Amino acid sequence: MHDPSPLDPVDPDVELSSPLTMAIRQRDRDTMAMVRRAVEKKQVLLAFQPVMRARSPDTVAFHEGLIRVLDHTGRIIPARDFIDVVENQELGRVIDALALELGIAALEEEPSLRLSINMSARSIGYPRWMRVLKQGLERDETVGERLILEITERTAIIMPELVQVFMADMQSEGISFALDDFGAGYTAFRYLRDFYFDILKIDGEFIRGIAESPDNQVIAQAMLSVARHFDMMTVAESVECLEDAQFMADAGCDFLQGYFFGAPTVRPWWKQGGVGQKRRA
Repeated sequence: MHDPSPLDPVDPDVELSSPLTMAIRQRDRDTMAMVRRAVEKKQVLLAFQPVMRARSPDTVAFHEGLIRVLDHTGRIIPARDFIDVVENQELGRVIDALALELGIAALEEEPSLRLSINMSARSIGYPRWMRVLKQGLERDETVGERLILEITERTAIIMPELVQVFMADMQSEGISFALDDFGAGYTAFRYLRDFYFDILKIDGEFIRGIAESPDNQVIAQAMLSVARHFDMMTVAESVECLEDAQFMADAGCDFLQGYFFGAPTVRPWWKQGGVGQKRRA
């Protein structure tokens, strides 16, 4: 026998029983249980974050509705803490359906609102999700033109044909589509020719600190050029300071989103009895 080398294949039984793997699996089980409990108890809500016009940064172009769940203590848990765990499960489809249901309810509640809602491409074939969408469009004829569906880049390229047909059908209802987290994965650029995305959202990894990062400046400018070529509007995500906002505005980005302009809130102005100034393009 010889001492194990780093190049030797890993024994799957050893790997599966490693403390780290077991800890990760237990964490994922706990996360699934928390989300399932929240869904069963209807402890799910949206937080709303403004997306601003770059050339008029005091004007809201639209809001993004971000799904949140409450844990057993009532603490609000953001999607980033659970979405990767539930994404490939039916529970992920249920979460998407609930997010859409809450989003459409907000659109019906506030006629001046334009709202984007996140979804996985996997939800396109989920009957509950499609039922929520169709019923919302039937109840209020203005919902379609005020709804933006954000499809994550990583799921869009998994099933491009299904996404393409769905988008063509829904755009006839007035719905717009945004490609979310662009640049976060391994984009198949050829699919951009065939998709019907109206908006491209540049992943925040390339935006945070961009005013001081020549590398990210080159990457972001290339993404803006791609979007312009395909007639897509652009959103810079995770804008957290004035310098980054100014750089992206000067570079030709259409919309800016991030904590510099406002954190997601479960108490937007239209849920506060109209208190506050309504600024919408």
